[in-house]
Amino acid sequence: MKDVPILKTQPVQMLDFSRQFASIREELLDAIEAVCSSQRFILGPQVDSFERAAAAACAVPHAVGCASGTDAIWLALAAANVGPGDAVITTPFSFFASVSAILRCGAQPLLADIDPKTFNLSAGAVEEVLRSPAGAKVKAVLPVHLYGQCADWDAFTKLQQRHGLLLVEDAAQAFGATWNGTPAGALGDAAAFSFYPTKNLSAMGDAGLVTTKSAAIDDHARVLRAHGMRQRYYHEEIGWNSRLDSLQAAILEVKLRYLPEWNQKRRDHAARYDQLFQDARLTASTVKEGVVLPFTDPRAGHVFHQYVIRAPRRDELRQYLTDRKIGSEIYYPLALHEQTSLASLGYKRGDFPVSEAAADEVLALPMYAELREDEQQTVVEAVASFYA
Repeated sequence: MKDVPILKTQPVQMLDFSRQFASIREELLDAIEAVCSSQRFILGPQVDSFERAAAAACAVPHAVGCASGTDAIWLALAAANVGPGDAVITTPFSFFASVSAILRCGAQPLLADIDPKTFNLSAGAVEEVLRSPAGAKVKAVLPVHLYGQCADWDAFTKLQQRHGLLLVEDAAQAFGATWNGTPAGALGDAAAFSFYPTKNLSAMGDAGLVTTKSAAIDDHARVLRAHGMRQRYYHEEIGWNSRLDSLQAAILEVKLRYLPEWNQKRRDHAARYDQLFQDARLTASTVKEGVVLPFTDPRAGHVFHQYVIRAPRRDELRQYLTDRKIGSEIYYPLALHEQTSLASLGYKRGDFPVSEAAADEVLALPMYAELREDEQQTVVEAVASFYA
């Protein structure tokens, strides 16, 4: 690594929870107090209220709260009757849960490569899998709305019409995102959201949600999340304990009221990052030439859960930022087909070159609604200093 200039700079956190909490502290504490006073801690009235509010926000009739985003993916698939003997196509460039939830259903994960611009599952690559011998077993496709941008739903809808597939959205990072004006959560047969504390809409712990337009999927999900019970202590099937805590539901309903404003601030921050990088003359169309900025499909309403660049000498850049107390993260450093625990899927390095290149090049920079303009300037100045 060549010598780079020493830059005196302010620390910039990847994410600062305290700023959001300070802005709505009293409302959150009042909501928590109401739950404590009610003594209804699991699947209480606050859960019912949040489910209705979330369903309205996603423009669907049904929303089912559950214990985590990981559970939500499993629940969405299982409630749509995906199980042993079925295969589900998804992306190798995602969080581990996108594949582990398929395995938990007893189904077979099949992987297809990603679009190099959006990092989302490529419908063309999915079509190739469907035309292969393994395609005969495919019951569903699980596109991931990565980093807060919806996958190309026009293309996936055409695939669904040609092949009679279920489409289940992994919308864990995309609450409030849209495709051609339709909210994430209302695009597929079912959708899964995560409210992990780092998400745009965040709980103070783990929580998740399934949305659907199908009354049958909604009913099945409610049974599955409570040990397969419809009537207490009478178990129709083997379900799971994935009930949503009332405290988390109450917190989420407060935050949901602010989410459109917070998501717009993230879009504004992304636009500012774009301008700062362009002004610094760091941008390029390929990573060999410089920093590649995030691409937003004009049909997508991006919510920038993450602002992710492609960076030359990514690992060195990240260490440089870390040394200057500037936060960054790699989502994700290893594609799923290269994970040791998923070796049984039968894939090898080279099978998904676009995903593998992304894993080597992506870097997420600080992004949250309360991020300040001077902090963004600090980040870009540090990146410019590294490449000077």
